[in-house]
Amino acid sequence: MERFFQCPYCWEEISMILDMSISQQTYIEDCEVCCNPIEVTPVFEAQELVAFESRSIEQ
Repeated sequence: MERFFQCPYCWEEISMILDMSISQQTYIEDCEVCCNPIEVTPVFEAQELVAFESRSIEQ
């Protein structure tokens, strides 16, 4: 599933592909525009996205 959201660093709209096969997960992926690390936490129920959080990583 593709999810569009705003980067917490550069504020550009970016997209990431989310794995719906895992109900709750947290991982780090770099912004495709500014390359800063973003912590992404999607939550799925019955293959539907029910919660999504993206936040900057304290460096």
